Amino acid sequence: MVPMSQESRRRARPVARCARGGTGSHRTPLIAIAAGTAALAPLPAAPQSAPGGSGAGGAAEGITRVEGIRVGHFTYPNAATGCTVVIADGGAVGGVDVRGGAPGTVETDLLDPVNTVERVDAVFVSGGSAYGLGTRGGVMRHLEERGQGFPVGGTGVVPIVPGAIVFDLRVADVRPGPDCGYQAAAAAGAGPVAEGSVGAGAGATVGKMRGMAWAMKGGVGTSSATLESGLVVGALAVVNAVGDVVDPRTGETIAGARAEGGGFADARRILRGEPPPPREGENTTVVIVATNARLTKARAAKVARMAHDGLARAVVPSHTPSDGDTVFSLATGTLAEGFSVGQVGALAAEVVAEAIVRAVRSAHGLPSIPAVRDLPGDGR
Repeated sequence: MVPMSQESRRRARPVARCARGGTGSHRTPLIAIAAGTAALAPLPAAPQSAPGGSGAGGAAEGITRVEGIRVGHFTYPNAATGCTVVIADGGAVGGVDVRGGAPGTVETDLLDPVNTVERVDAVFVSGGSAYGLGTRGGVMRHLEERGQGFPVGGTGVVPIVPGAIVFDLRVADVRPGPDCGYQAAAAAGAGPVAEGSVGAGAGATVGKMRGMAWAMKGGVGTSSATLESGLVVGALAVVNAVGDVVDPRTGETIAGARAEGGGFADARRILRGEPPPPREGENTTVVIVATNARLTKARAAKVARMAHDGLARAVVPSHTPSDGDTVFSLATGTLAEGFSVGQVGALAAEVVAEAIVRAVRSAHGLPSIPAVRDLPGDGR
């Protein structure tokens, strides 16, 4: 996820923006899928739709259905970028699986099952490419002020905060940093999660196999599944893919590289023709999965690995040599029995795919970069 050009490195003055809305749900006999959408009311600190079109498109409980999980966004009001933080109150057993060939991550080695620290305090996702890794410092500062972190004798705590970044430098010249992380963590709540063009998804784009001139807007989405046994599995996805987003239920492209005269060029057809030039550093999807299941670090890593199946179902192509596709997993451990690891992983894949679809359906377009809602005949 290395920046593609030597663009200006101006620091932005952050202004907090957080949105909340109502919820709804779609229920099947045994599984409740959180999929509410509602209009969002802005906080007085900033407008609902800032210059650049970075407005939220809805809200859903999604990942926050897992008790102890909170989500906060910070969106710069004058630039299409920001950051998103998922906090596990009291910590959670963490895992990670990196499938992209060019990831931009921090503290992923700590999540290896052979390493010492068991619990994660938060996970962040930031825009700004590699510059955005500095977001972590602000998240750590907020958690330290709350006394949450790995205890280190008489010197206090060290919050454990892994994270990843997405490349949005083509649409924003602001680099999220520690202030962004602090504001997002401070805004984190256990209620409905704002979706669409917010936080780390503010400058996210998809469908770049024909170049940015034919791209569409990506964003943030969330979803969850709840079983009668009490098992809850949720996911939050920041979708910034070079490829198309496909609805796994229908096999149809819902957001992707556009074709002349309307419709989609279809990445699957593009891949069968002349190989497109690589789009270095532009095609990352970062996912955070959370569950209330009690898992070891090794099993949390397995859940993260299985959750990548959902990413591959909804993003075509995914896991390419030049992207940073990454899935983190968090297990709060409040449910000790009545589930299997395979069940958790399979449900994780389902909610990841749903979260990705919701991300693009909830997004608002940028100038010259339309969103799904901007297309003729949008069937949302």
